[in-house]
Amino acid sequence: MKRSFIIFALAIGLALMVQSFSMKMQQPTADPFNYRKLNNQAFKVGEKLKFRVHYGIINAANITMAVDQATTINGRSAMVVRCEGETLKSFDWAYKVRDKFQSWIDAEALAPIRYAKTVRENKYFDEDIAIYMHDKKKMRNSDGELAMPMYTQDIASALFYARNLNFSNAAVNQVFPLDLYLDNKIYNLNFTYLGKETLNTDLGKVKCIKLRPKLVVDRVFKSSNDMSVWISDDANHIPIRVQTAIKVGTLKVDITSQEGLRNSFSALEKK
Repeated sequence: MKRSFIIFALAIGLALMVQSFSMKMQQPTADPFNYRKLNNQAFKVGEKLKFRVHYGIINAANITMAVDQATTINGRSAMVVRCEGETLKSFDWAYKVRDKFQSWIDAEALAPIRYAKTVRENKYFDEDIAIYMHDKKKMRNSDGELAMPMYTQDIASALFYARNLNFSNAAVNQVFPLDLYLDNKIYNLNFTYLGKETLNTDLGKVKCIKLRPKLVVDRVFKSSNDMSVWISDDANHIPIRVQTAIKVGTLKVDITSQEGLRNSFSALEKK
């Protein structure tokens, strides 16, 4: 269960507090740059989603996704989103995971302003802290500066951005582009709309939109098309299930609880 399986599984998640950020930022100036304005209708502060991760038939880990607070960064309103994943104590003997990602998302542009990651998997440890300069099409992390497309997303912010896309008129196999920052690289990825399905979940029957994200092929994934993601077919677009094949088995992520949704959970069929 390597670090990249969480990219779209909540995607899978997760966060190191940027208050400890040691790199110096330039003071804001009277820059005429105008950020894009996207209307967030999918999530709000106070939302919390919990998931169970199955490794084959074994319950292996839990994931939490949350929108923790509203804040202001350099005069820009932002929301702090957090994703955390950890293996169950009973699974730690096989592969111990303690992953955390956090993103500070501009409330209007729905693009990350800051990003922090800490990954602990068995003896492996990695952390990353970055700031985005969308107006300059570059970002800065502990390795220096990196050119990037404007409005590049990260692991923690990507799903929250995608949740605000309008799929009501999407055609089957329609592709949506997404630029993603991961481990000091920029990946030009996308996800494909595959139609609608109704799933049986711990919450009940949920009407869903099915998507297929393009993956970064590495030590975990055998193919860039090995993952399917289902989100609720309502205004919230919350993740309901993620399923993927990996080189050493299969992973399945299922929602177990939700609270603080922005809109009525109308995708949940009434009993």
